[in-house]
Amino acid sequence: MNADLIKDVRRNNPLIHHLTNQVVMNFTANGLLAFGGAPVMAKAEKEVAEMASAADGVLINIGTLTPEELPAMIKAGISANRKGIPVVLDPVGVAATDFRKDAVKQLTEEIQFTAIKGNAGELAHLVSTPWEARGVDSVGDGDAKEVVQSVAETFQTSAVITGKTDFIYTDGNLYTNDSGHPLLGKITGAGCLLGSVITACLSTGYAAKDSLLTAVSFYGHAAEFAAQQHNVAGPGSFLPMFIDALSLDSAQLLERKI
Repeated sequence: MNADLIKDVRRNNPLIHHLTNQVVMNFTANGLLAFGGAPVMAKAEKEVAEMASAADGVLINIGTLTPEELPAMIKAGISANRKGIPVVLDPVGVAATDFRKDAVKQLTEEIQFTAIKGNAGELAHLVSTPWEARGVDSVGDGDAKEVVQSVAETFQTSAVITGKTDFIYTDGNLYTNDSGHPLLGKITGAGCLLGSVITACLSTGYAAKDSLLTAVSFYGHAAEFAAQQHNVAGPGSFLPMFIDALSLDSAQLLERKI
């Protein structure tokens, strides 16, 4: 974890343009604010290119995708590519329906993504690797290391597989992260918010390795910190403590001290 990178995020307060799913908008906005970024949620096709051009990063998340939103996502991604800012794809539940599969195919054909993140089942589907999934969840087993590398090489991007162990493949190298807590799997939108934090870290200009490892490591340590607070009894009380933890610095998280 690069503490200086996190300080840069908080000093620069990057504007992250979200085209994300309806379920997680409020949680994502509050989580990014706590971490140090500035969220904006804009999905109208008439404004997305302009909004993306004013932003420091763009996150595209297909969790509650509609046919009307897909052209807007493409326009935002193209605008971000033209500006040279990071664009992150979260292909939520891509294996669940043909509509999602076709949408992600269009997105990856039209946009050069800086990073693609998702669970193992989602990323496995992108490279036609068999992996059992149920809705938006990955429930099967396989070689996540092989999948994350294949996604990165196929789409010429960095790739992140989240899970008990996170796998990151960028610039020809594989990295892992083991920080985190099972309660993250008991709240809606934990992976979606991570996509936002990743986009904010990528906006700093640090190497992709530093940005991605810092994002997933900090996020996991924040979850660990929140879970061990004496007033956390389950997912409901964990969630606000997790938001609080995202606002702390890395030393506080590692020392488990406020």
